[in-house]
Amino acid sequence: MKNVKNVKNVKKILVILAVVSMLALVAMPAFSAPAGEPVEGDGKEYTLRVSTQMADSDPFCDGFRAIAERVAERTGGKFKVLVYPSAQLGSDEDVIEQALQGVNVAVVTDAGRMANYVKDIGIVGVAYFADNYDEMMKVQDTAYWKECLRKLADENGIRLLAFNWFAGARHFLTNKPVKTPADLKGLRIRTPGAPAWSESIRALGATPIAMGWTEVYTAVQQKAIDGCESQHSANWGIRVFEVLKYIDKTGHFQLLNGLMVGEKWFRTLPESYQKLIVEEFHKQGTLTSQLNIELADRYETQMVEKGMEVVEVDVDAFKKAADAAYDVLGFAGLRKQIYTEIGK
Repeated sequence: MKNVKNVKNVKKILVILAVVSMLALVAMPAFSAPAGEPVEGDGKEYTLRVSTQMADSDPFCDGFRAIAERVAERTGGKFKVLVYPSAQLGSDEDVIEQALQGVNVAVVTDAGRMANYVKDIGIVGVAYFADNYDEMMKVQDTAYWKECLRKLADENGIRLLAFNWFAGARHFLTNKPVKTPADLKGLRIRTPGAPAWSESIRALGATPIAMGWTEVYTAVQQKAIDGCESQHSANWGIRVFEVLKYIDKTGHFQLLNGLMVGEKWFRTLPESYQKLIVEEFHKQGTLTSQLNIELADRYETQMVEKGMEVVEVDVDAFKKAADAAYDVLGFAGLRKQIYTEIGK
């Protein structure tokens, strides 16, 4: 009998080890990039603080920590990357202003906010501009995009280290089911404050309310807003399933984020360190984007298990409604130009 029990125990241990190994394999692809060759600096020590409104559990933050490890390893500890989630350093707008003044901070940002400096880049943040991540990346090979980056750096002091961090498709989250633009009428929906976002939400039928992401949970409880629109990694991070009932699957924004630093600070770095952080942020952006694409369905399933319901919407009706935002923002012609360049 003892031998039988021992065999059973061994089998249990093997099963547990197999499960652990499988979980490790699932988690590894996004963060297993090799560190790369050592990089020589000028002997001085440098620190970059990464600021985001996203919760510490968000895949973006895991990605930033992966960058921190690789950068520290490649520079022999001379360059440190520190991560500050949940708006610990302040609102995005405030931290962007600090970056422009030369402070050693990188801010997670989007095209809508960057449009405050170069208007045309804002089209990337308008509803239904692209259908997926691959289309968003094609845009970055165009002459239009390269000119936007030049204007940000040369005319506004903004250096985009990378702009390939895909957070996922954004949907409406409400306490009443939404199937058509008409169903959004009268609903106050939280969205970031940039014109591309606000005009898009207005065109889709809702009243846009600008506020920090970390304020959403309380604002819904206090009925200051009727819902929000966001990607699933962020929704899960602040536990919206506790205060909102429906996931309205509009997929109106394909949220692509970037990391910006002030050109003033960037130019204080040795050229080798400039190349290093651009390389590492871009490399990790690709890896984290792949992870977010894979995780989207898992987050949705988990929120449904917590009591939320998924509503399938009339996407064609929402796309048609979105055209009004391009007209208001003056982007109708630019959209045709970009679509011609990417063959859409």
